[in-house]
Amino acid sequence: MELVGLTRDGLADYLARQIDHHFPDREGDTRGGIARALDEALARLNRCINAVRMWPENRFHHLHSEQNTIFLAYLANTIWRNGGDANLATKVFYLNKSLNGFHCFYDTELPERFLVGHSVGIVLVRLKYPEYFAIYQGCTVGKSHGKTPVLEDGLVMYPGSAIIGDCKVKARSYIAQGCSLVDADTPGDCLVFNENRRPVFRKPKHDILADLFRL
Repeated sequence: MELVGLTRDGLADYLARQIDHHFPDREGDTRGGIARALDEALARLNRCINAVRMWPENRFHHLHSEQNTIFLAYLANTIWRNGGDANLATKVFYLNKSLNGFHCFYDTELPERFLVGHSVGIVLVRLKYPEYFAIYQGCTVGKSHGKTPVLEDGLVMYPGSAIIGDCKVKARSYIAQGCSLVDADTPGDCLVFNENRRPVFRKPKHDILADLFRL
């Protein structure tokens, strides 16, 4: 993958300086921990970038905020799942939350094919997220009374939408702007709206997922 503006080592240096600036506790080997996880995180990011239709393939710019959001989430998760420093994984998570408004803890398994469209104010509870998942600003996936949603592939959450609690969201469900699903299911292959505080389902007129991803 082409790294725009920085070399691979330059990217590791850049991230280490960011983290040590935001969290100046001088604990742990920031640069070394990043370097050990970097190649795997970039490989995960490359698969993701190549799945998103609007993004040029095999090309990452560290100042592209949506790509950077996904990259930092992958990096934190890669550090954690490879048995790295949990404090460093936490710092990368916190850096992503501070810079991009993306609250997704490092032990959350994000998919390989994933789109963030405007990251600010996104909150994702800990669960396994589906492939071809697109999410926009102000969205929440959360628990209710200890229950978490079950999400199938091809989920799109438009700005300000939410999926909370005991929900079974079937494949190719598109949650409309400002719509909330709370302890409710979807039939799949549907647009989801709220009317009188209840979900209403309509058939899409075209393949929404193909607009966003290289299927």
